[in-house]
Amino acid sequence: MPDEPGSLHRAAGIIQQYGGNINRIQFDRRIDPGTVFYEVTAPEDAYRQITADLAAIGYLQTSLVTLDFLKFCVYLPHRPGALYEFLDYITAAGANIAQIDFDDKGRHPDRLTVSLNLEQSREIDHLLDQLKSRYRLEIIEYDKTGRHLDDTVFYVRYAQEVRELIGDSGDAFLLSFLADTNHIAQELMDRGCNPHQVFDSVLATGRTMKATTGPNFYASVQQYEILPGTMLYCFQPPCGGSVYLFKTPDELVMIDTGYGIYHADFMILFSRYGMGDMKKISRIIVTHADADHCGAAGHFSVPVSMHAGTLEIIRTDNRAWGSQNQESVLEEFYTKMINLFSRFAIPSDIRCFGTANGTQRGIFPVIGTFSIGGIDFEVLDGLGGHTFGQVFLYSKSHGLLFTADSVINFASLTKERADYSSLAAFLVTSVNVDSDRAKQERIALLALAEETDRALASSGRRCLICCGHGAVSVVENKKLAVHGTIEEYRAGGKE
Repeated sequence: MPDEPGSLHRAAGIIQQYGGNINRIQFDRRIDPGTVFYEVTAPEDAYRQITADLAAIGYLQTSLVTLDFLKFCVYLPHRPGALYEFLDYITAAGANIAQIDFDDKGRHPDRLTVSLNLEQSREIDHLLDQLKSRYRLEIIEYDKTGRHLDDTVFYVRYAQEVRELIGDSGDAFLLSFLADTNHIAQELMDRGCNPHQVFDSVLATGRTMKATTGPNFYASVQQYEILPGTMLYCFQPPCGGSVYLFKTPDELVMIDTGYGIYHADFMILFSRYGMGDMKKISRIIVTHADADHCGAAGHFSVPVSMHAGTLEIIRTDNRAWGSQNQESVLEEFYTKMINLFSRFAIPSDIRCFGTANGTQRGIFPVIGTFSIGGIDFEVLDGLGGHTFGQVFLYSKSHGLLFTADSVINFASLTKERADYSSLAAFLVTSVNVDSDRAKQERIALLALAEETDRALASSGRRCLICCGHGAVSVVENKKLAVHGTIEEYRAGGKE
């Protein structure tokens, strides 16, 4: 919309004229002085008339053209009308002036410095040909990535940066993504947050994942012999939750999968640890619906077991489904964003655990059982603290407790992993959809681990707490302590 008095009023008048109801409006000059977001409810015919009238006056944005940035110096003659004639060329090219600087009392009295935003490179080439034929010209910078566009076209620049993360996407999708990002920025601004930190955090989330793939991938690795011939591996990737793999003489069983964007990197990693035959992966068990725990499940043609609530979260694309925060704008956007950036792959063969049968393990209902290489597990239904449908996996006889994201050894996280995790905490204000229940879960799980330690004391074994993030740990003096050694893997080879 034009940055002039009455613009908002004029748009609102068109919406009102056809009986539309404005559900949301957001404009902040600090972000972008020419973009206003409206969310409107209207009957279908009225909607078509509203959008047609807004388009007719040039207000409606339906595309996101790629803008190029050009900065150059031009030497103008000292005579009346020289600047006016120069600007004729700029206007004819459809360029938007981002910056212009001239002072005939300065160090360069005949030099004009101009920064332009243009829609297409061919327009730049045509403009430069015209200017070169008439003026002395020096090109300072020419950028086609959008990184140097100024904040007068903030959302166009932001869209180009999103495109770099997800590849080519239609304008309709990107416009929807911008509206969603703007909505959470509005929500977080109401809570006192800086809007630019919101946009920066969204981009940092995608950039960090993308920057840690391929040759830049790494992982922290722990391995334990649970039974003769049965090994448990814990792999901590650069971003997101830990991936666990049981290797038995007959099969490989995965507990949580990591982000989809890391799938190829994990395949190489597994091969380095002697598990290159992925045909031996017989099944996957998912603890909860967050993308960093199940986002790669769709890359495997094996049954994937999960809670029915986890399946519903995947279906609705909303990690807060089934909780008191189900309508949270922040939670819904974060789910869509993280699934997009991390390349979430939905599995085709999903099998849900059962329902409670009256058996309890502490405060947790038992909703299923399974075995891996002679190790029997109970599936414990969580209380819905971190997400609805999160489950815990427990083997009393072998001292194994998979706590998902209800127990995390934060002290074992590297600074890089902790910094990445803080992005989610900022964007949703809390990674738990119900903090009180999350606290209950954590207390009960640690108590279960201590109870198991006491039961195993005579054998000299400990209850291994397989955290959703961070290292496999044990309870020492009421605190988590890393158990065993951690080996650092780099894509170039084990360290």
